[in-house]
Amino acid sequence: MREQKAAEPSFQVVEVTRADLPQLAQWPQTGDHTHYSWPSGTRGSNSSTIRAGDTIDLIIWDSDTNSLLTGGGSKSTEMRGLTVSPSGTIFVPYLEEVVVSGLNASDARRLIQERLAQISASAQVQLMLRAGQQNSVDIVTGVPSPGNYPLASKNVSILSLLSLAGGIDKSLPNPIVRLIRSDKTYNIRAERLFSDQSLNIVMRGGDKLIVREDSRYFTALGATGTEKIVNFDKERISAMEALSMLGGLSDSRANLKAVLVLREYAAGKTGTGPATPDLPYVVFAFDLTNADGLFAARSFDIQPGDTVLATESAVNAARALFGLIGSAFGLANALN
Repeated sequence: MREQKAAEPSFQVVEVTRADLPQLAQWPQTGDHTHYSWPSGTRGSNSSTIRAGDTIDLIIWDSDTNSLLTGGGSKSTEMRGLTVSPSGTIFVPYLEEVVVSGLNASDARRLIQERLAQISASAQVQLMLRAGQQNSVDIVTGVPSPGNYPLASKNVSILSLLSLAGGIDKSLPNPIVRLIRSDKTYNIRAERLFSDQSLNIVMRGGDKLIVREDSRYFTALGATGTEKIVNFDKERISAMEALSMLGGLSDSRANLKAVLVLREYAAGKTGTGPATPDLPYVVFAFDLTNADGLFAARSFDIQPGDTVLATESAVNAARALFGLIGSAFGLANALN
């Protein structure tokens, strides 16, 4: 990798070739770099499992005139708002604590009825389950109807849940779906989630979904001197793709031998080894008049906050070029 340095330089110039790419890939990432990853999904049963924090309503029917369970001439008694304890139990009179965590609603109803049969053989149980925080998913933002959504079964997929919430807000450009599960955070671009069925994972109780705009961008400064901000429209953008997003290069105006990418590294990210830049301000230079430079530009990743600079065709002088670079970095001492 060839580097051009002035005496006491304020920035470093790196002429990028294919041979340099493995070493440059070791350099630190810059800007707001979103880590993209996604969990695998597994199917569960079609019934919801009772968990701590769920709420259970019981109605006990008993036709026995002298029933201990109803009384007062009524044929039924209601016990509503029974919250499943952290240990997975609910309190039922005459039965004390009943462990229901891990059971579905049908199995829990059957268990309670079997135990009540020891008190009254004619007792019948009706059970209604309302999902608590650990059996529901929060959709925080990025949809028309955010809120808490109970999981009706173990097979509620992320796309089904987003559909219930009204889908992704159409005003969000380049949306990213963020999943917070336990102590891990996952990110995926919405178009990728929609295009690959294998990514339509099953949701878990306690999951949180955040749909947000991909805020990453790079700036572009063309041969005309007009600066614009360009948003990332996919996970990775190469230098060649960045030029394409700008409408390509004008054969009559652009200097194909000096297409530049300007990047600033944070304090503490520089050093003297091959895995770091020498200085915080780095100019990556591409020569697009030969195959090596073209292929290098195809494989070089643009980082958030980079500036892609297409210089004027007639490279007037090295002083003018480096003066422009120094101006872009805000450096008064670009040249001696």
